Amino acid sequence: MFRTSDIVLIGVMLSAAAFTYKSKHDTEAMLERISRLESQIEFEKDQIDVLKADWSLLTQPNHLQKLVDIYGDELGLEPLDPKQIIDVNGLATIPFPQPAVAEEMDGMEPDQTITGGVAQ
Repeated sequence: MFRTSDIVLIGVMLSAAAFTYKSKHDTEAMLERISRLESQIEFEKDQIDVLKADWSLLTQPNHLQKLVDIYGDELGLEPLDPKQIIDVNGLATIPFPQPAVAEEMDGMEPDQTITGGVAQ
């Protein structure tokens, strides 16, 4: 009836069909995922364009001047004096505070204990 070679060939054919089905199914799933990601990217790009348009509207000088007129008293806004603008060299240097531990460590020798945690 069936020879051994026939049974082996039927098994190979069934495994090849199963592999082909699985490969096709995985490929279709990945293509669907890619399609969803591409549509999500397009949506995000559109959102960025909308936000840029909103930003440009909100930062127009006319709009800002209206806001200053409305909320100027609450915010205490004043026109900028040209003498207020200086370069970095004109800024006063602020001394960096030394921690109290640094004062205690003055004159102390480093610990000579070898732990192997740091290369010496």
